[in-house]
Amino acid sequence: MLFQIKSFLKFLSKSTNQHGVHSPFVFDLTTKCFYTKTTSHIKDKISIYRKELDSNTCIISVTDFGKGSRVFKSNKRAVNKIAKVAGISKKRSELLIRFTEYFKPKNILEIGTSLGIGTASLALGKNNANIISLEGCPSTANVAIQQLKKHNFHNVEVKIGDFKNTLKDTLNQKNFDLIYFDGNHQKEPTILYFEECLGNVHNESVFIFDDIHWSEEMQEAWEYIKNHPKVTVTIDSYFWGFVFFRKEQVKEHFVIRI
Repeated sequence: MLFQIKSFLKFLSKSTNQHGVHSPFVFDLTTKCFYTKTTSHIKDKISIYRKELDSNTCIISVTDFGKGSRVFKSNKRAVNKIAKVAGISKKRSELLIRFTEYFKPKNILEIGTSLGIGTASLALGKNNANIISLEGCPSTANVAIQQLKKHNFHNVEVKIGDFKNTLKDTLNQKNFDLIYFDGNHQKEPTILYFEECLGNVHNESVFIFDDIHWSEEMQEAWEYIKNHPKVTVTIDSYFWGFVFFRKEQVKEHFVIRI
């Protein structure tokens, strides 16, 4: 917790808003996506999805492949507790909807389905996109699959299994316009997944990394990603890191309050 407080204070000291952005590409993204409001009827849809999970008291057995939970001491967990602690927040889900609306990706990959709140947000942002979501835990994946079907997100395919296998198989199928990394909060796996996905991007692709300041090792992973030669532009919003590969852009890193 102390580390996160220090990292957030450091972020605040470096961050800016649209007035400190001199890149037309990033300025437009900030003003037309980051600082706009999510359409009310779409907000209602994701709110209903979330409320159903919040009222789900079923106990499931969770398999952790990543860093694990700082809150739960047992692998037996209530769905509503998982939604509260591990589910994407209201603010982030709405931003993910706007971000997907803004870039209009056709092929989306999500690494880490959990209960599917982020997945549903991606689908709401682009309802005709082809979305593949990877989840290591069968129990949480099955809850997500049921929820996604209930809400008619038929453009989503959830693949269950260790990312070491499912990611490689998925990347053999197609290139992706948007990849959302939310499945492992450790340095080495994050960098490994990043490098594996680099072969499936094009000039307009974008990566989103969750919790880049979650720990010291995640900050180290973020620094590695920023400095990679294929990366041209990054945006640090504290909770998410956005990565772009636009060759026409001068390499530049932005720290923006959202």
